Amino acid sequence: MKQHLEQYLSQEAIVAVQPILDQYHLVLKIKSPRKTRHGDYRKLPNGTSQITINASLNQYAFLLTLIHEIAHHVAYLKFGRHILPHGPEWKQSFVNVMHPFLKEPYFDASLIPLLKLHFVNPKASSDTDGALALALKRFDPPNDKNYIFELTLGTLFRIPNGRVFKLGKQRTKRFECVETATGRTYLFSPNAEVELVEL
Repeated sequence: MKQHLEQYLSQEAIVAVQPILDQYHLVLKIKSPRKTRHGDYRKLPNGTSQITINASLNQYAFLLTLIHEIAHHVAYLKFGRHILPHGPEWKQSFVNVMHPFLKEPYFDASLIPLLKLHFVNPKASSDTDGALALALKRFDPPNDKNYIFELTLGTLFRIPNGRVFKLGKQRTKRFECVETATGRTYLFSPNAEVELVEL
């Protein structure tokens, strides 16, 4: 597994995280990118615990997601299976497991203040933290995607299934967007990645 991880993490991160995976006998699988999640944790019918992580994540997003999923296992062991997936038990486990990693060389220096702020009250997904999501994106390979919150009012954008929308006003958290083909209004997360439509 260590050799496999060299494609996704720095050597320093591997040295730090591999003993945790070994300690808990966690099976780690790298998956093709999924649109709705970066990773997941599950107990398998044979009694083993498996973590999956998207192969497309940059090294910092990969490490953050891996520790997020390890925290699910730690919370399961400590508090049992009848806890909320991202409730207080998981949050405390996430903070505890992440604490030794909140420094260089595990994360770029520019990310550390944002991570420390995020871990005051970690969310179910780092994507819901706009500042952190945008900072992590800087380490992705260049692509033609933008976050919704980066766009200006009235911008046309396309989502992966090809549907085109016009950006409207922001509600408390989400943006109202009108589908151009139907005129129907949908709500989008500010951190949804979309493709600009050129006129």
